[in-house]
Amino acid sequence: MTVKKLGTGAMVLAAGVLSAGLAAAQSAGEAEYMNSCASCHGESGTGDGPLADLMTVPMPNLTVLSAANDGDFPMLEVIQVIDGRTGVRGHGYPMPVWGNQYEAEAAETAGPYGTELVVRGRVLSLADYLQSIQQ
Repeated sequence: MTVKKLGTGAMVLAAGVLSAGLAAAQSAGEAEYMNSCASCHGESGTGDGPLADLMTVPMPNLTVLSAANDGDFPMLEVIQVIDGRTGVRGHGYPMPVWGNQYEAEAAETAGPYGTELVVRGRVLSLADYLQSIQQ
């Protein structure tokens, strides 16, 4: 086999692995969203979840975050709002501090260093999913 064919094969394989990894990340983010957010923000992210009417503040439409930010998705702000442990709280009072929740869930199994990695991974996969549903 020539080097050129080997290189092309490696690139195709790498593209396939990357594509599978991105799909897995998006599905992980989507699953995280459906488990943690859809009850308030709705399955489509438009703020019409079954618990939205019970909240003391209106649920924001998460599909227009980019549009409200001159076409750029505010990734860092979204990550900070989801995590909630940095003092940036989502739409005032009722949004859970997901960073604390995820930390508590991971603490027993992930160890002291792994716990933060689990938290950041869950928050990032969720933020990545929100970026993917922008209109």
